[in-house]
Amino acid sequence: MFNLDRRTFLGSGLIAGAAIITPDVALAGATPAGWALGVADVEADIPQETLRLIAGKVPSGFSTTLFRNGPAKFRRGGSEAGHWFDGDGLVRKWQVRDGQATLAARFVDTPKRRLETKLSAIVQPGFGSPRRAGAIVNGPDDTNAANTSVMMSDGKLYALWEGGSPMMMDRDTLTTIGPKTFRRDLKQMPFSAHPRVDKDGTVWNFGGNGKGTFIWKLYPDGSLAKAEMVPLTRKSYFHDFTTTARHLIIVLQPWVQEEFKFPLSTGMVWKPQLGTQVVVIDKDDFSKRRTFELPAFSFFHLADGWEEKDGTIRFDGCLEADPTFGQQSASALLRGEHIKAPTPMLTQIILRPNGRAEMNMTRIAAEFPASDRRIAGKARRFTTHVTGYRGTPFPHAIAMWDWAKGRDDKYDFGDHQQVEEFLLVAGGEGERDGWLIGTTLNLKERKTELHLLDAKRLKDGPIASWRASVPLPIGFHGTIG
Repeated sequence: MFNLDRRTFLGSGLIAGAAIITPDVALAGATPAGWALGVADVEADIPQETLRLIAGKVPSGFSTTLFRNGPAKFRRGGSEAGHWFDGDGLVRKWQVRDGQATLAARFVDTPKRRLETKLSAIVQPGFGSPRRAGAIVNGPDDTNAANTSVMMSDGKLYALWEGGSPMMMDRDTLTTIGPKTFRRDLKQMPFSAHPRVDKDGTVWNFGGNGKGTFIWKLYPDGSLAKAEMVPLTRKSYFHDFTTTARHLIIVLQPWVQEEFKFPLSTGMVWKPQLGTQVVVIDKDDFSKRRTFELPAFSFFHLADGWEEKDGTIRFDGCLEADPTFGQQSASALLRGEHIKAPTPMLTQIILRPNGRAEMNMTRIAAEFPASDRRIAGKARRFTTHVTGYRGTPFPHAIAMWDWAKGRDDKYDFGDHQQVEEFLLVAGGEGERDGWLIGTTLNLKERKTELHLLDAKRLKDGPIASWRASVPLPIGFHGTIG
Protein backbone atom coordinates (compact mmCIF):
# COMPACT_ATOMS: atom_id res chain seq x y z
CA MET A 1 0.00 0.00 0.00
CA PHE A 2 2.87 2.35 0.68
CA ASN A 3 5.71 1.37 -1.68
CA LEU A 4 4.93 2.95 -5.02
CA ASP A 5 6.98 0.80 -7.33
CA ARG A 6 4.56 -1.51 -9.22
CA ARG A 7 6.94 -4.46 -9.08
CA THR A 8 7.27 -3.98 -5.32
CA PHE A 9 3.48 -3.83 -5.03
CA LEU A 10 2.92 -7.04 -6.93
CA GLY A 11 5.64 -8.94 -5.14
CA SER A 12 5.13 -7.60 -1.65
CA GLY A 13 2.00 -9.42 -0.70
CA LEU A 14 -0.63 -6.70 -0.94
CA ILE A 15 -4.00 -7.20 -2.82
CA ALA A 16 -9.66 -7.99 -3.53
CA GLY A 17 -14.38 -10.70 -4.58
CA ALA A 18 -18.12 -11.91 -4.58
CA ALA A 19 -20.87 -12.61 -2.18
CA ILE A 20 -23.77 -14.82 -3.11
CA ILE A 21 -27.16 -13.16 -2.67
CA THR A 22 -29.32 -15.05 -0.20
CA PRO A 23 -32.88 -14.19 0.76
CA ASP A 24 -32.12 -14.19 4.45
CA VAL A 25 -30.43 -11.28 6.17
CA ALA A 26 -28.83 -11.81 9.56
CA LEU A 27 -26.34 -10.26 11.89
CA ALA A 28 -23.67 -12.39 13.46
CA GLY A 29 -24.63 -14.54 16.44
CA ALA A 30 -25.38 -12.47 19.49
CA THR A 31 -25.15 -8.91 18.22
CA PRO A 32 -23.43 -6.59 20.67
CA ALA A 33 -25.27 -4.02 22.72
CA GLY A 34 -24.62 -0.29 22.90
CA TRP A 35 -22.24 1.49 20.54
CA ALA A 36 -20.58 -1.79 19.52
CA LEU A 37 -23.60 -2.50 17.31
CA GLY A 38 -21.78 -0.15 14.94
CA VAL A 39 -19.11 -2.79 14.32
CA ALA A 40 -21.34 -5.90 14.25
CA ASP A 41 -21.16 -8.35 11.34
CA VAL A 42 -23.62 -8.54 8.48
CA GLU A 43 -23.88 -12.15 7.32
CA ALA A 44 -25.58 -11.77 3.95
CA ASP A 45 -26.51 -9.35 1.21
CA ILE A 46 -29.69 -7.35 1.75
CA PRO A 47 -32.37 -7.69 -0.94
CA GLN A 48 -34.17 -4.47 -1.79
CA GLU A 49 -36.72 -3.42 0.80
CA THR A 50 -39.08 -0.48 1.10
CA LEU A 51 -38.29 1.58 4.18
CA ARG A 52 -40.90 2.70 6.69
CA LEU A 53 -41.46 6.45 6.85
CA ILE A 54 -41.28 7.25 10.56
CA ALA A 55 -41.46 11.05 10.50
CA GLY A 56 -42.05 13.97 8.19
CA LYS A 57 -42.83 14.24 4.50
CA VAL A 58 -40.70 14.12 1.35
CA PRO A 59 -40.47 17.42 -0.55
CA SER A 60 -42.55 17.40 -3.73
CA GLY A 61 -40.56 16.11 -6.69
CA PHE A 62 -37.53 15.12 -4.60
CA SER A 63 -35.60 12.17 -6.02
CA THR A 64 -32.07 10.93 -5.41
CA THR A 65 -29.86 7.87 -4.96
CA LEU A 66 -27.23 7.68 -2.24
CA PHE A 67 -24.54 5.00 -2.55
CA ARG A 68 -22.51 4.30 0.59
CA ASN A 69 -19.70 1.91 1.46
CA GLY A 70 -18.21 0.56 4.66
CA PRO A 71 -16.79 -2.57 6.33
CA ALA A 72 -19.48 -5.03 7.44
CA LYS A 73 -17.85 -8.44 7.99
CA PHE A 74 -15.03 -8.65 10.52
CA ARG A 75 -15.26 -12.16 12.00
CA ARG A 76 -15.17 -15.73 10.66
CA GLY A 77 -14.95 -18.90 12.70
CA GLY A 78 -12.80 -18.10 15.70
CA SER A 79 -10.84 -15.37 13.94
CA GLU A 80 -11.43 -11.67 13.43
CA ALA A 81 -9.94 -8.74 11.55
CA GLY A 82 -7.34 -6.76 13.45
CA HIS A 83 -8.72 -3.36 12.54
CA TRP A 84 -12.00 -1.58 11.72
CA PHE A 85 -10.51 -0.65 8.34
CA ASP A 86 -10.11 -4.30 7.28
CA GLY A 87 -13.70 -5.62 7.19
CA ASP A 88 -15.33 -6.69 3.91
CA GLY A 89 -16.93 -3.83 2.00
CA LEU A 90 -20.74 -3.68 1.88
CA VAL A 91 -22.14 -1.21 -0.69
CA ARG A 92 -25.51 0.23 0.31
CA LYS A 93 -27.93 1.78 -2.17
CA TRP A 94 -30.46 4.19 -0.65
CA GLN A 95 -33.02 5.51 -3.12
CA VAL A 96 -35.77 8.10 -2.64
CA ARG A 97 -38.35 8.33 -5.38
CA ASP A 98 -42.06 9.18 -5.59
CA GLY A 99 -42.20 9.78 -1.86
CA GLN A 100 -40.82 6.34 -0.96
CA ALA A 101 -37.37 5.19 0.11
CA THR A 102 -35.69 1.84 -0.52
CA LEU A 103 -32.52 0.08 0.60
CA ALA A 104 -30.48 -2.69 -0.98
CA ALA A 105 -26.94 -3.77 -0.07
CA ARG A 106 -24.38 -6.22 -1.43
CA PHE A 107 -20.91 -7.21 -0.40
CA VAL A 108 -18.23 -6.47 -2.95
CA ASP A 109 -17.17 -9.78 -4.49
CA THR A 110 -13.43 -9.64 -3.86
CA PRO A 111 -10.78 -12.39 -3.91
CA LYS A 112 -10.25 -11.65 -0.20
CA ARG A 113 -13.91 -12.28 0.61
CA ARG A 114 -14.11 -15.43 -1.51
CA LEU A 115 -11.01 -16.96 0.04
CA GLU A 116 -12.00 -16.18 3.63
CA THR A 117 -15.55 -17.43 3.04
CA LYS A 118 -14.11 -20.71 1.75
CA LEU A 119 -11.75 -21.06 4.72
CA SER A 120 -14.26 -19.72 7.27
CA ALA A 121 -11.40 -17.66 8.69
CA ILE A 122 -9.89 -14.18 8.45
CA VAL A 123 -6.48 -14.82 6.89
CA GLN A 124 -5.64 -11.98 4.49
CA PRO A 125 -3.41 -9.20 5.82
CA GLY A 126 -4.43 -5.54 5.86
CA PHE A 127 -3.99 -2.17 7.50
CA GLY A 128 -4.25 -3.64 11.00
CA SER A 129 -4.59 -7.38 10.32
CA PRO A 130 -1.72 -9.90 10.22
CA ARG A 131 -1.13 -12.46 7.51
CA ARG A 132 -2.39 -15.82 8.75
CA ALA A 133 -2.10 -19.44 7.62
CA GLY A 134 -4.00 -19.97 4.38
CA ALA A 135 -3.42 -16.46 3.05
CA ILE A 136 -2.88 -16.05 -0.69
CA VAL A 137 -1.18 -12.80 -1.61
CA ASN A 138 0.13 -12.42 -5.14
CA GLY A 139 -0.63 -8.75 -5.62
CA PRO A 140 -2.50 -5.73 -4.20
CA ASP A 141 -5.98 -6.88 -5.24
CA ASP A 142 -5.72 -10.08 -3.19
CA THR A 143 -6.03 -8.01 0.00
CA ASN A 144 -8.40 -5.36 -1.39
CA ALA A 145 -11.34 -5.08 1.01
CA ALA A 146 -13.15 -2.58 -1.28
CA ASN A 147 -14.71 -1.11 1.86
CA THR A 148 -14.03 2.61 2.07
CA SER A 149 -15.89 4.66 -0.52
CA VAL A 150 -17.69 4.64 -3.86
CA MET A 151 -17.18 6.67 -7.02
CA MET A 152 -19.42 7.48 -9.97
CA SER A 153 -17.53 8.09 -13.21
CA ASP A 154 -19.29 8.30 -16.56
CA GLY A 155 -22.35 6.72 -14.96
CA LYS A 156 -20.40 3.72 -13.68
CA LEU A 157 -20.15 2.71 -10.01
CA TYR A 158 -16.87 1.72 -8.35
CA ALA A 159 -16.17 0.46 -4.82
CA LEU A 160 -12.90 1.91 -3.55
CA TRP A 161 -10.21 0.98 -1.05
CA GLU A 162 -6.79 2.65 -0.80
CA GLY A 163 -4.35 -0.08 -1.74
CA GLY A 164 -5.87 -1.78 -4.79
CA SER A 165 -7.90 -1.41 -7.96
CA PRO A 166 -11.32 0.23 -8.07
CA MET A 167 -13.94 -2.54 -8.15
CA MET A 168 -16.62 -2.07 -10.81
CA MET A 169 -20.22 -2.73 -9.75
CA ASP A 170 -23.56 -2.66 -11.53
CA ARG A 171 -25.24 0.49 -10.22
CA ASP A 172 -28.72 -1.06 -10.51
CA THR A 173 -28.18 -4.53 -9.02
CA LEU A 174 -24.92 -3.90 -7.08
CA THR A 175 -23.47 -7.02 -8.71
CA THR A 176 -19.66 -6.96 -8.72
CA ILE A 177 -18.22 -6.81 -12.23
CA GLY A 178 -14.57 -6.92 -11.24
CA PRO A 179 -11.40 -4.85 -10.85
CA LYS A 180 -10.92 -1.95 -13.23
CA THR A 181 -7.63 -1.80 -15.15
CA PHE A 182 -7.12 1.53 -16.88
CA ARG A 183 -4.06 0.35 -18.83
CA ARG A 184 -2.42 -3.07 -19.01
CA ASP A 185 0.88 -1.96 -17.46
CA LEU A 186 -1.06 -0.32 -14.61
CA LYS A 187 -2.87 -3.47 -13.52
CA GLN A 188 -3.35 -3.54 -9.73
CA MET A 189 -1.77 -0.14 -9.18
CA PRO A 190 -3.49 1.40 -6.13
CA PHE A 191 -6.35 3.83 -6.69
CA SER A 192 -7.26 5.53 -3.42
CA ALA A 193 -10.69 5.83 -1.83
CA HIS A 194 -10.72 9.65 -2.06
CA PRO A 195 -10.83 10.79 -5.68
CA ARG A 196 -11.51 14.48 -6.36
CA VAL A 197 -13.86 15.37 -9.18
CA ASP A 198 -13.68 18.64 -11.11
CA LYS A 199 -16.86 20.43 -12.15
CA ASP A 200 -16.56 19.01 -15.70
CA GLY A 201 -16.30 15.42 -14.37
CA THR A 202 -12.51 15.06 -14.61
CA VAL A 203 -11.32 12.71 -11.85
CA TRP A 204 -8.06 13.15 -9.95
CA ASN A 205 -6.72 10.56 -7.54
CA PHE A 206 -3.55 9.27 -5.93
CA GLY A 207 -2.35 5.76 -5.24
CA GLY A 208 -0.16 4.59 -2.39
CA ASN A 209 2.27 6.26 -0.01
CA GLY A 210 6.05 5.99 0.05
CA LYS A 211 8.96 7.79 -1.57
CA GLY A 212 6.40 8.81 -4.14
CA THR A 213 2.73 8.55 -4.95
CA PHE A 214 0.98 7.62 -8.16
CA ILE A 215 -1.21 10.37 -9.62
CA TRP A 216 -4.26 9.43 -11.71
CA LYS A 217 -6.23 11.69 -14.06
CA LEU A 218 -9.38 10.36 -15.74
CA TYR A 219 -11.34 12.14 -18.44
CA PRO A 220 -15.04 12.82 -17.76
CA ASP A 221 -15.89 9.72 -19.82
CA GLY A 222 -13.89 7.58 -17.37
CA SER A 223 -10.96 6.86 -19.68
CA LEU A 224 -7.37 7.37 -18.58
CA ALA A 225 -5.92 10.80 -19.29
CA LYS A 226 -2.69 10.58 -17.31
CA ALA A 227 -0.89 8.31 -14.85
CA GLU A 228 2.43 9.30 -13.37
CA MET A 229 4.62 8.69 -10.35
CA VAL A 230 5.38 11.82 -8.32
CA PRO A 231 8.29 11.82 -5.84
CA LEU A 232 7.66 12.91 -2.25
CA THR A 233 9.92 14.14 0.50
CA ARG A 234 9.08 11.43 3.03
CA LYS A 235 7.29 8.06 3.38
CA SER A 236 4.28 9.59 5.07
CA TYR A 237 0.92 7.85 5.43
CA PHE A 238 -1.96 9.84 3.96
CA HIS A 239 -5.48 8.52 3.44
CA ASP A 240 -6.80 11.58 1.60
CA PHE A 241 -5.64 14.51 -0.50
CA THR A 242 -7.35 17.53 -2.00
CA THR A 243 -7.32 19.81 -5.04
CA THR A 244 -7.97 23.32 -6.23
CA ALA A 245 -8.81 24.35 -9.79
CA ARG A 246 -5.10 24.40 -10.66
CA HIS A 247 -3.31 22.28 -8.07
CA LEU A 248 -3.13 18.94 -6.28
CA ILE A 249 -2.45 19.14 -2.54
CA ILE A 250 -0.78 16.31 -0.60
CA VAL A 251 -0.39 16.60 3.17
CA LEU A 252 2.53 14.63 4.62
CA GLN A 253 1.92 14.05 8.31
CA PRO A 254 4.85 12.79 10.40
CA TRP A 255 3.35 9.28 10.63
CA VAL A 256 6.01 7.64 8.51
CA GLN A 257 6.68 4.18 7.19
CA GLU A 258 9.95 2.83 8.55
CA GLU A 259 9.36 -0.78 7.56
CA PHE A 260 7.09 -2.55 5.11
CA LYS A 261 5.37 -5.36 6.98
CA PHE A 262 1.97 -6.69 8.02
CA PRO A 263 -0.07 -5.39 9.64
CA LEU A 264 0.79 -2.28 7.64
CA SER A 265 0.12 0.08 10.54
CA THR A 266 2.82 -1.61 12.64
CA GLY A 267 5.50 -0.50 10.19
CA MET A 268 4.69 3.18 10.73
CA VAL A 269 6.13 5.44 13.43
CA TRP A 270 4.83 8.78 14.73
CA LYS A 271 7.64 11.39 14.55
CA PRO A 272 6.17 14.75 15.54
CA GLN A 273 9.60 16.37 15.54
CA LEU A 274 9.47 16.27 11.72
CA GLY A 275 6.42 18.51 11.56
CA THR A 276 3.86 18.31 8.74
CA GLN A 277 4.60 19.16 5.12
CA VAL A 278 2.08 20.30 2.51
CA VAL A 279 3.07 19.61 -1.10
CA VAL A 280 1.35 21.65 -3.83
CA ILE A 281 1.61 20.18 -7.34
CA ASP A 282 0.66 21.88 -10.61
CA LYS A 283 -2.08 19.87 -12.36
CA ASP A 284 -0.62 20.66 -15.78
CA ASP A 285 3.00 19.91 -14.90
CA PHE A 286 3.69 17.49 -12.04
CA SER A 287 7.33 18.61 -11.91
CA LYS A 288 6.22 22.02 -10.59
CA ARG A 289 5.94 21.54 -6.83
CA ARG A 290 6.08 23.71 -3.73
CA THR A 291 6.42 22.51 -0.13
CA PHE A 292 5.02 24.30 2.93
CA GLU A 293 5.92 23.56 6.57
CA LEU A 294 3.42 23.29 9.46
CA PRO A 295 3.50 21.96 13.03
CA ALA A 296 2.88 18.25 13.46
CA PHE A 297 -0.67 16.92 13.21
CA SER A 298 -2.34 13.72 12.09
CA PHE A 299 -5.43 13.39 9.90
CA PHE A 300 -7.59 11.11 7.79
CA HIS A 301 -9.90 13.48 5.88
CA LEU A 302 -9.69 16.78 4.00
CA ALA A 303 -12.28 18.92 2.22
CA ASP A 304 -12.06 20.60 -1.20
CA GLY A 305 -9.60 23.47 -1.64
CA TRP A 306 -9.57 26.69 -3.64
CA GLU A 307 -7.29 29.56 -4.65
CA GLU A 308 -7.78 33.27 -4.21
CA LYS A 309 -6.80 35.93 -6.76
CA ASP A 310 -3.43 36.58 -5.11
CA GLY A 311 -2.54 32.87 -5.19
CA THR A 312 -3.42 32.08 -1.57
CA ILE A 313 -4.65 28.48 -1.23
CA ARG A 314 -7.24 27.47 1.37
CA PHE A 315 -8.56 24.04 2.34
CA ASP A 316 -9.81 22.44 5.52
CA GLY A 317 -9.53 19.11 7.24
CA CYS A 318 -10.26 17.26 10.45
CA LEU A 319 -6.93 17.27 12.25
CA GLU A 320 -5.80 15.19 15.23
CA ALA A 321 -2.93 15.69 17.66
CA ASP A 322 -1.54 12.22 16.91
CA PRO A 323 -2.56 8.96 15.13
CA THR A 324 -3.78 7.09 18.23
CA PHE A 325 -7.10 6.35 16.55
CA GLY A 326 -5.52 4.66 13.53
CA GLN A 327 -2.84 2.96 15.59
CA GLN A 328 -4.93 1.61 18.50
CA SER A 329 -8.51 2.83 18.87
CA ALA A 330 -9.87 1.53 15.57
CA SER A 331 -8.55 -1.95 16.36
CA ALA A 332 -10.04 -1.89 19.86
CA LEU A 333 -13.51 -1.17 18.43
CA LEU A 334 -13.76 -4.74 17.16
CA ARG A 335 -13.14 -6.00 20.69
CA GLY A 336 -15.89 -3.75 22.05
CA GLU A 337 -13.32 -1.46 23.69
CA HIS A 338 -13.18 2.32 23.48
CA ILE A 339 -9.62 3.63 23.65
CA LYS A 340 -9.92 7.41 23.75
CA ALA A 341 -7.93 9.19 21.06
CA PRO A 342 -7.41 12.89 20.32
CA THR A 343 -10.64 14.34 18.91
CA PRO A 344 -10.36 15.49 15.27
CA MET A 345 -10.85 19.25 15.01
CA LEU A 346 -12.07 21.18 11.97
CA THR A 347 -9.17 23.38 10.84
CA GLN A 348 -8.56 25.55 7.79
CA ILE A 349 -5.05 25.56 6.34
CA ILE A 350 -3.90 28.69 4.48
CA LEU A 351 -0.92 28.58 2.11
CA ARG A 352 0.41 32.04 1.22
CA PRO A 353 2.22 32.92 -2.03
CA ASN A 354 5.31 33.93 0.01
CA GLY A 355 5.71 30.35 1.24
CA ARG A 356 4.18 30.90 4.68
CA ALA A 357 1.56 28.45 5.97
CA GLU A 358 -1.08 29.13 8.63
CA MET A 359 -3.74 27.17 10.49
CA ASN A 360 -7.17 28.53 11.45
CA MET A 361 -8.46 26.21 14.17
CA THR A 362 -12.21 26.26 14.86
CA ARG A 363 -12.09 24.15 18.06
CA ILE A 364 -15.05 22.25 16.61
CA ALA A 365 -14.94 18.43 16.87
CA ALA A 366 -15.51 17.14 13.35
CA GLU A 367 -15.04 14.29 10.92
CA PHE A 368 -16.09 13.37 7.35
CA PRO A 369 -15.89 16.94 5.95
CA ALA A 370 -17.95 17.51 2.80
CA SER A 371 -18.98 20.46 0.65
CA ASP A 372 -21.04 21.36 -2.39
CA ARG A 373 -19.49 19.23 -5.14
CA ARG A 374 -20.81 21.55 -7.85
CA ILE A 375 -18.24 24.18 -6.87
CA ALA A 376 -15.24 21.89 -6.36
CA GLY A 377 -12.08 23.99 -6.74
CA LYS A 378 -13.90 27.28 -6.20
CA ALA A 379 -14.14 29.46 -3.10
CA ARG A 380 -16.80 28.26 -0.68
CA ARG A 381 -18.23 29.23 2.67
CA PHE A 382 -19.51 26.02 4.28
CA THR A 383 -18.23 22.60 5.38
CA THR A 384 -20.65 19.83 6.36
CA HIS A 385 -19.33 17.46 9.03
CA VAL A 386 -20.33 15.02 11.75
CA THR A 387 -19.81 16.09 15.34
CA GLY A 388 -21.09 15.47 18.88
CA TYR A 389 -18.52 13.06 20.35
CA ARG A 390 -19.65 12.42 23.93
CA GLY A 391 -17.51 9.70 25.40
CA THR A 392 -18.27 7.17 22.64
CA PRO A 393 -16.32 6.31 19.49
CA PHE A 394 -19.02 7.52 17.10
CA PRO A 395 -20.59 10.98 16.66
CA HIS A 396 -24.21 11.89 17.42
CA ALA A 397 -24.78 15.07 15.38
CA ILE A 398 -24.59 16.54 11.89
CA ALA A 399 -23.48 20.15 11.38
CA MET A 400 -22.50 22.74 8.79
CA TRP A 401 -19.68 25.15 9.65
CA ASP A 402 -19.89 28.72 8.32
CA TRP A 403 -16.35 30.00 7.68
CA ALA A 404 -17.58 33.56 7.17
CA LYS A 405 -19.44 33.81 10.48
CA GLY A 406 -17.36 31.31 12.46
CA ARG A 407 -20.26 29.24 13.74
CA ASP A 408 -21.86 25.81 13.43
CA ASP A 409 -25.45 25.08 12.44
CA LYS A 410 -26.09 21.72 14.10
CA TYR A 411 -28.70 19.06 14.70
CA ASP A 412 -28.04 16.51 17.44
CA PHE A 413 -29.80 13.17 16.94
CA GLY A 414 -29.23 12.15 20.57
CA ASP A 415 -27.04 9.67 22.42
CA HIS A 416 -28.99 6.71 21.02
CA GLN A 417 -28.04 7.60 17.43
CA GLN A 418 -24.68 7.05 15.75
CA VAL A 419 -24.31 9.48 12.85
CA GLU A 420 -22.63 8.75 9.52
CA GLU A 421 -21.52 11.06 6.69
CA PHE A 422 -24.18 13.34 5.15
CA LEU A 423 -24.03 14.72 1.59
CA LEU A 424 -25.71 17.62 -0.19
CA VAL A 425 -28.45 17.11 -2.78
CA ALA A 426 -28.60 20.44 -4.59
CA GLY A 427 -31.92 22.25 -4.87
CA GLY A 428 -30.76 25.66 -6.09
CA GLU A 429 -27.70 27.75 -6.93
CA GLY A 430 -26.46 28.50 -3.41
CA GLU A 431 -24.27 26.26 -1.26
CA ARG A 432 -27.13 25.68 1.18
CA ASP A 433 -29.91 25.51 -1.39
CA GLY A 434 -30.88 21.88 -1.08
CA TRP A 435 -30.99 18.98 1.33
CA LEU A 436 -28.52 16.95 3.34
CA ILE A 437 -29.09 13.21 3.10
CA GLY A 438 -27.43 10.63 5.30
CA THR A 439 -27.81 7.73 7.68
CA THR A 440 -27.73 6.95 11.38
CA LEU A 441 -27.71 3.78 13.45
CA ASN A 442 -30.49 3.94 16.04
CA LEU A 443 -29.23 1.98 19.05
CA LYS A 444 -32.61 1.95 20.81
CA GLU A 445 -34.48 0.54 17.85
CA ARG A 446 -31.47 -1.49 16.62
CA LYS A 447 -32.18 -0.29 13.10
CA THR A 448 -30.45 1.92 10.55
CA GLU A 449 -32.30 5.07 9.48
CA LEU A 450 -32.19 7.40 6.47
CA HIS A 451 -32.72 11.12 7.05
CA LEU A 452 -33.33 14.18 4.90
CA LEU A 453 -32.66 17.66 6.32
CA ASP A 454 -33.09 21.16 4.89
CA ALA A 455 -29.50 22.39 4.47
CA LYS A 456 -30.54 25.90 5.50
CA ARG A 457 -32.31 24.77 8.68
CA LEU A 458 -30.29 21.93 10.17
CA LYS A 459 -31.24 22.81 13.74
CA ASP A 460 -34.89 22.01 12.89
CA GLY A 461 -33.96 18.37 12.35
CA PRO A 462 -35.07 15.93 9.64
CA ILE A 463 -37.89 16.89 7.32
CA ALA A 464 -38.25 13.18 6.55
CA SER A 465 -36.91 10.02 8.21
CA TRP A 466 -37.18 6.35 7.22
CA ARG A 467 -36.27 3.18 9.11
CA ALA A 468 -34.80 0.00 7.65
CA SER A 469 -35.62 -3.48 8.95
CA VAL A 470 -31.98 -4.13 9.97
CA PRO A 471 -29.08 -2.43 11.71
CA LEU A 472 -26.04 -1.86 9.50
CA PRO A 473 -22.55 -1.25 10.90
CA ILE A 474 -21.11 2.24 10.66
CA GLY A 475 -19.75 2.94 7.17
CA PHE A 476 -17.33 5.48 5.78
CA HIS A 477 -18.10 7.39 2.58
CA GLY A 478 -20.66 7.73 -0.16
CA THR A 479 -21.67 9.58 -3.31
CA ILE A 480 -24.84 10.87 -4.87
CA GLY A 481 -25.68 8.78 -7.96
